[in-house]
Amino acid sequence: MKIKTIGVVSLSSGMLGESFAKRQLELGVKRLADYGIRVRFTTNALKGIAYLQEHPEARAADLLEAFRDPEIDLILTAIGGDDTYRLLPYLFDHSELAAAVAENPKPFLGFSDTTVNHLMLHKLGLPTFYGQAFLCELCEPADEMLPYSRACFEHFIETGRVDEILPSPLWYESRPDWGDAQFSVDPPVHENSGFALIQGPAVFRGRILGGCIDTIFDLFDPGRYADQPSLCAKYGLFPKASDWRGRILLLETSEEKPSPEKYRAALLHLKNAGVLEAVSGILTGKPMDDCYDAEYRAILREVVDDPSKPIVCNLPVGHCTPRCIVPFGVEAEVDAANQRITFSYAN
Repeated sequence: MKIKTIGVVSLSSGMLGESFAKRQLELGVKRLADYGIRVRFTTNALKGIAYLQEHPEARAADLLEAFRDPEIDLILTAIGGDDTYRLLPYLFDHSELAAAVAENPKPFLGFSDTTVNHLMLHKLGLPTFYGQAFLCELCEPADEMLPYSRACFEHFIETGRVDEILPSPLWYESRPDWGDAQFSVDPPVHENSGFALIQGPAVFRGRILGGCIDTIFDLFDPGRYADQPSLCAKYGLFPKASDWRGRILLLETSEEKPSPEKYRAALLHLKNAGVLEAVSGILTGKPMDDCYDAEYRAILREVVDDPSKPIVCNLPVGHCTPRCIVPFGVEAEVDAANQRITFSYAN
């Protein structure tokens, strides 16, 4: 399915509507127009940080609007943030989201705090796509989108699916800011190694699910928002251990570059929830700026505490750059020996 119209939603941060993002927004719209793709910003997507912070019901209404609009082929999040869990009552109290998804199911793409939205849609049985966002990919201030990210995006909009993920030959340092001084400036670049099998068999299979480990940590820990764990528990947002059986867990770290201590705490939450024992294997994204990479790998081995459980690191997904797109809810085969992840779709 070729993507013809993209609906852009702001489900967490409202920064896409701020004046400082105007130039990026225009660039993203132009790049999509160059692909022959129409862009629709949902009703509240451009109302800015303060308004959307104060009105989670407006963000929820936009997600429903995007699903209900029959002309939108792909829902693309503007960027992440940190409080999309506040949409839960407006989407689930009267089965609003379930009805909208059933009426018009369609691809959904985003990452970071959008992990919560992926879990919402997983709860409703809708496969989604993790790893890119409008501001991060389409609005990349270099003269061109980063080549690896662009190739992944182009395949996705031409086919509506992801058939394989290969390593990126390069990785880029994060930008100090996203102001005008960054336009037409390429970020510092380094050679990248491939997928790194740190333990277990090189080949394993399952349907991928997961996301940003910082966001997952907040589902269990009240440190950021006191009501988040109880609200997520009320709506059964995080899948039970039985739902994780045979799946592949995807984890990647945010731009906050969580300390090794926080990373361990997050993994322990997952272990106590029965996730680490249930899954067939674990995939982890390359940390932004390669920060704490060795420490995270050591902690993974320690907390998993099962040398037979395959763990593959250094995927170009999430907060690192460049970024691939990872299908959730699709049968995957990870082959670390041949450096590829392939996906099988039901006809």
